[in-house]
Amino acid sequence: MNRSIPRRTAIKSLATGAAAAAATQAITSQASAAHHGSKLKGNINHSVCKWCYKGIELDPFCEAVKGMGLNAVDLIAIKDFPTLQKHGLSCSLVTGVPGGIKKGLNREENHETLISWFEEVCPQISNAGYKQVICFSGNRDGLSDIQGLANCAKGLNQIVPIAEKYGVTVVMELLNSKVNHADYMADLSSWGVALCDAVGSEAFKLLYDIYHMQIMEGDVIATIRKNHEYYSHYHTGGVPGRAEIDTTQELYYPAIMEAIMETGFDGYVAQEFIPAGPNPLASLEAAVHICDV
Repeated sequence: MNRSIPRRTAIKSLATGAAAAAATQAITSQASAAHHGSKLKGNINHSVCKWCYKGIELDPFCEAVKGMGLNAVDLIAIKDFPTLQKHGLSCSLVTGVPGGIKKGLNREENHETLISWFEEVCPQISNAGYKQVICFSGNRDGLSDIQGLANCAKGLNQIVPIAEKYGVTVVMELLNSKVNHADYMADLSSWGVALCDAVGSEAFKLLYDIYHMQIMEGDVIATIRKNHEYYSHYHTGGVPGRAEIDTTQELYYPAIMEAIMETGFDGYVAQEFIPAGPNPLASLEAAVHICDV
């Protein structure tokens, strides 16, 4: 039986593959040219959340961000570590926690699964040379904030010794419950800070997501100055709509970055906005330079 591919099909497949490769190369080239090879200042450690660029495969994405001067990619699962390592990039925050955003540490019934997962991944994260892994409070689902905090502390008090052993920091993200994540418990800085105080370990910190906290409480710069010791990671995003962080939205990111820099912060600031323009990598590079104070 003849299993050869018809000539027309083969030509079409080659053309499609070539077109995709050419498109990726064009996007990368345009992004690199956007700032005419200008170098980053080195005051801010820049990263980027890959999920915002779903139309670009991880390998060419890593090549592009490396060319922009970034040295890390954010919210990467363990299975993708080899791709980052191939390009000499770090993972600024590891993702993959079971239960995701909605089913987190505020429910005791989730603790066994979560503790087992951290026992498994912390050595892998450490062996790869990475430092941080994300976690979530979970949704309230009728639970009081006080009880949820106590439950989170109980679970974290079993997870933190594992993290400490391997030099890993467990980072809980603060998210808005008004627009994007209805009923999420860790939706205010004050709640997150209280949880950090209850846990009492440098191996547990907060991810201050500027987009989310602007929606929930505003007062971004004052909050950063007040609570910076609790924050080991930052995310960006334009408000409203997780927009690009240019002049089309309400936050002035250069001033926010100056405030972060003034605290002595040496962790990562990861871009987490949805590119609106025709060239997403050019949008990314523009955002990085907005934040490069």
